[in-house]
Amino acid sequence: MRFLIELDKLKTVLRQTLIADGSRQENTAEHSWHLATMALVLAEYAPQPLDLQRALAIALVHDLVEIHAGDSFCYDPNAMRTKEAREALAAARLFTLLPPEQASYLHQLWQEFEACNTNEARYITALDRLQPLLQNYASRGGSWKRHGITLARVIERSAPIADTCPLLWDFARKLIEDAAYQGLFPTSSGSA
Repeated sequence: MRFLIELDKLKTVLRQTLIADGSRQENTAEHSWHLATMALVLAEYAPQPLDLQRALAIALVHDLVEIHAGDSFCYDPNAMRTKEAREALAAARLFTLLPPEQASYLHQLWQEFEACNTNEARYITALDRLQPLLQNYASRGGSWKRHGITLARVIERSAPIADTCPLLWDFARKLIEDAAYQGLFPTSSGSA
């Protein structure tokens, strides 16, 4: 029960991505729910074979460590330099709130996502890259404009979609191209 109460803190961890209407930043709990729902709805585009139940579990667990490590903005090189160490400490702290067997299982799911070495982890990683694309497109370039994120950086960040889910990449590529056509990217890199 302590672990379940601790999970509520995920609702207070703000991400840099705005929700689709652009009115506010999303929190990590919202992101994880959205990602799990995407995994369920888009499963036909996943690499095969796929254990959908395991993929859903990875989606729900993949950012739990942010309760203690905070969100690391993917376009912030300083945050990304320390991310692995901060998250490993956070995982050790968080998962000890569970009985040993559950702690081991959830820790393994989180590590599987980080290693990105199974179809399930690759699928969730691809969707984890697609989700902010959708939100930035819907919010008219929301966090891209706010942080000076260029087209080239978004394409580079989106690469796992192409490698894992080619049909979803076709969609994402068209979305990115249309975002560029609409002027949703700044012309040069900002501070992040």
